[in-house]
Amino acid sequence: MGRCRPPLARDGLARGLQGGDHRGDHHRGTVTRQPAQQHRGGDPERRLYRVIPDEWGIYQTQAVAIPARSGMYIPDLLVAPRAVLMGSGHFIPAAEAELVVEITSQSNANHDRIAKAAGYATAGVPLYLLVDRWVPGGPTATLYGEPSDGVYRVLRAIPFGGGLHLPAPFDLTLDTAEFPVG
Repeated sequence: MGRCRPPLARDGLARGLQGGDHRGDHHRGTVTRQPAQQHRGGDPERRLYRVIPDEWGIYQTQAVAIPARSGMYIPDLLVAPRAVLMGSGHFIPAAEAELVVEITSQSNANHDRIAKAAGYATAGVPLYLLVDRWVPGGPTATLYGEPSDGVYRVLRAIPFGGGLHLPAPFDLTLDTAEFPVG
């Protein structure tokens, strides 16, 4: 199997990765499959729905393609225009996303911190929110933005318990005190 799969093969892979109580990612020929995140509290999607335009949607288990990295990720939460998902099959280009949220598990924390951050930055996703319960300094929410040359700038990193402001087009503050610690 080659490193870069044709769209239909990737489409089938995305469907196969998202099933039952598991989710997964495909990156540079490596497929990972892990238990799906359980409800984590905080309901950031509820807050987001209040401020996003009607033509945008909030999605869970929606595969996004990262062509420059020969991969496909399935973020925990994705905000993208609804029109992008019309007839797109089972994945969309990551560049179409407005915000991607990843919530680390103990087994995937480094992948979310490093590989996914680089992938989303390379694709040009404007905002990447990493909700990380496993960082050595204590549970932290980190908002990345201003992607350039495959690298994000840290816009804000706060320990759980404070407010994390998402800039325009969202312009809202998420209360991270509602995020579970363990």
